[in-house]
Amino acid sequence: MEFIPTNKLLDLTGKTAIVTGAVGIGYGIINRLAEAGANVLVASRNEEEIN
Repeated sequence: MEFIPTNKLLDLTGKTAIVTGAVGIGYGIINRLAEAGANVLVASRNEEEIN
């Protein structure tokens, strides 16, 4: 079995993702999408949560 680094498993370069909810699991999703190269648009009911 060949080792494949995590950052090579998901390449979202040039893609845009919309995440509604920037707290908890949403925060983790935002970070992972950004690490994979995606442009991430974040929406939340509370502006302080996403700053």
